Amino acid sequence: MSGLYRRPQSARPLRVEGFVASRREDAERGPQVRLRSDHARERMLIDGELALVEGPRGQQLAQVRIDDAVPRGGVIVRDIGGVSPSEIVYVMKPDLDAPPPNRTFA
Repeated sequence: MSGLYRRPQSARPLRVEGFVASRREDAERGPQVRLRSDHARERMLIDGELALVEGPRGQQLAQVRIDDAVPRGGVIVRDIGGVSPSEIVYVMKPDLDAPPPNRTFA
């Protein structure tokens, strides 16, 4: 596992229900994950906060948007590489204060 965060055993997987790719001229761009308010509460995430999205091909930080129109058990992602619709991802609160596992900084 790459080293930004170690997934807790209590993390529940979510399915990618939709993928949005923004264009250069779009006013709203960048990594974003939309999830239901109950899923966000389970993960102690609030609207506008950064979350770690771990997919089958890597991890990326993304801004959280609360959207109760997202189907239960799913997420909609924008501009997150390494995930595609129907794949399973984990959305977690990152621990940005702790160093990555198995690394030391001088």
